[in-house]
Amino acid sequence: MYPCRIFASGTGNKNMIKNIFDKINKKFLKTEDRSGKLFAITALFDTPDSIIKAARLVSTSGYKKFDVLTPYPVHGLDGAMRLKDTKIGWVALIAGLSGTALAFLMIFWMAGVDYKNIFGGKPFFNIPPSIPIMFEVTVLLAALTVTGAMVAFFNRLPANSDPLHDTPFLRRTTSDLYGIYIESSDTKFNYDEVNSLFTELGALVLEDIYYPELDLGKTQNPLKDFKFIRILILVVILVSGGTYFVLNVLLFLPPFNWMHEQDRVDPQTYSEFFKDGYSNRKPVEGTIARGFIPYEFKGMPDSLVKPFVNPLAPTKEVIARGKNRFDIYCSPCHGYYGRGDSRLRGQFPNPPTLMSEKVRNWKDYNIYHVITNGQNVMPSYERQLPRDDRWAIIHYLRVLQRSQNAMDSDLGVTNTRAVDSSKTETNKEK
Repeated sequence: MYPCRIFASGTGNKNMIKNIFDKINKKFLKTEDRSGKLFAITALFDTPDSIIKAARLVSTSGYKKFDVLTPYPVHGLDGAMRLKDTKIGWVALIAGLSGTALAFLMIFWMAGVDYKNIFGGKPFFNIPPSIPIMFEVTVLLAALTVTGAMVAFFNRLPANSDPLHDTPFLRRTTSDLYGIYIESSDTKFNYDEVNSLFTELGALVLEDIYYPELDLGKTQNPLKDFKFIRILILVVILVSGGTYFVLNVLLFLPPFNWMHEQDRVDPQTYSEFFKDGYSNRKPVEGTIARGFIPYEFKGMPDSLVKPFVNPLAPTKEVIARGKNRFDIYCSPCHGYYGRGDSRLRGQFPNPPTLMSEKVRNWKDYNIYHVITNGQNVMPSYERQLPRDDRWAIIHYLRVLQRSQNAMDSDLGVTNTRAVDSSKTETNKEK
């Protein structure tokens, strides 16, 4: 019957639970002892309008060391308190611009000065591909600098001791009421005047906050406390061991291997599946990729190439495409105007000029054959240039050849001479 009597007694259960919570509160929520030195006078209000009115009156009365605490952001409160604009925006701006400049200088030095790589038709230091890196460094440096400034200067962390902690004022302003306090260190502070000011504003509760008497314990330096060091070492071991177990053991228990084990071979590794031991396999002989037309005269000498025409019309768009491809792939050796004046600064043998009579008399398919097969020290560009790009380059090359070897008819000289001769015959008749 004893257990039944306990559960039947509601009052007994309530008292038991109350005693448990009282013990917990007494042990863990014990308030700090307060000294006799006044820190501030606080006042609580029940509406947002009343706290804005109080903040405006306190700020206009000349008080400087005061603050307002609310359970949630209250619109218009910063104006009532006459708060100045924060400088954190300037910190972010300066740090971000510094990151942009540092990234710009880093990429300029690496790509444009220290280690120049030649890419056809492109400058050593190119702005467009550098923008993503500059953006990332800008954001990274701005974020780290702002975080450090917030911790060290604006929020004055790790100052984790404040006289407002563990007070009824702070509990209410973080739940359902709006509070304001004026510190006693303010030059205009007068105990009676502040109390009178808050009373006239209609404060619900006035409270004096005193500085706490901090309990520093047996030692002021925890590094000299062996018990603290043992706990610290234990925490490091538990956290490190738990992290290692989760990331390296628990996450890879069957059936989860996160695709680390696959039926595949790594490039350039030995294969036990194929008889020749090579993991890299060549395409099956005779296969043709979808949408690809193989070159009929691949690997053949010029004498065996049968005539065929350029399938592209020499439109403005095709010639512009040919110029773009020529500047990237051809100009490093042949020069921008095809004269054989290489841009490689002696790092590779200069090819013959493309403006010679021999090349000008070549048919389009002869030039296409050289681009596709290569010739002498020139390699094949079949893999780098699609079929239509090769034909577009040939159209642009014809434009270069015509521009540098113009005929009289291109300049209108024939018509001029005809006019001049007619004038001469007329003068003779006269």
